[in-house]
Parts: sequence; structure tokens; C-alpha cells
Amino acid sequence: VQLQASGGGLVQAGDSLRLSCAASGRTLSDFVMGWFRQAPGKEREFVAAISWSGRTTVYADSVKGRFTISRDNAKNTVYLQMNNLKPEDTAVYYCAADANKYTRPTVYPGPYDYWGQGTLVTVSS
Repeated sequence: VQLQASGGGLVQAGDSLRLSCAASGRTLSDFVMGWFRQAPGKEREFVAAISWSGRTTVYADSVKGRFTISRDNAKNTVYLQMNNLKPEDTAVYYCAADANKYTRPTVYPGPYDYWGQGTLVTVSS
């Protein structure tokens, strides 16, 4: 499966953005999906993940209550709605797909088999 992330940009603190991750080559419903991010000089970190059905979601504590992950399997797309953005949210955001469809979404990057190219989100103060 190929993953294409989009929707990043430059915003001010308190603004909102919605990231999209479009899948091609395979049906998105075959995968658990996740979002990770990597800030300059830092390691990649988990942001959010969603089960293949959308019934189960997992969030990093740092984004809980501000970010919402969702998916539209009919459109082969996963979304990350980001509200009340903070400067510390500045990073390249990556979507990832875990082919172990029936497992609980994981916060660890290792189980994710496929990764998109990333989209840059910059939040100014």
C-alpha cells in the first residue's frame, strides 16, 4: 500500500488543521492506521491510532482532547483533526499502516509496515 499524507502548513497557535492520509494499492480497511510526528532534532513519536473499523482510537497524552483521528474506509483515507495547535506540535507528521488488522492500535512504530512521506506542520506562537 502507498500512503500520501497532506494538509500540513503554517498556522498560528490556537488554529486548527486537518491532515489527510490517502491510501492506494490496497483497501484501507485491511489496516490499523496511525499518525506519528517528528520534530527537528527529536525522535519520531506516536500521536494517534485507529482500528480498522474506527471503533477504537488511541492518543498520546500530549494531544488528547485536541486531536481527533478518524477514517473513511470508503474513501481510503484517514484523517487527523488538530485543534488548538501549540508551537510544540510543530513537526513532520507521518501516517502509517499496520497490516495486523485485528490487533489493538499500538503506540509503537515497529509494528507499522508502511509509512507515508510526511507533511510538515509549523505552529507559530
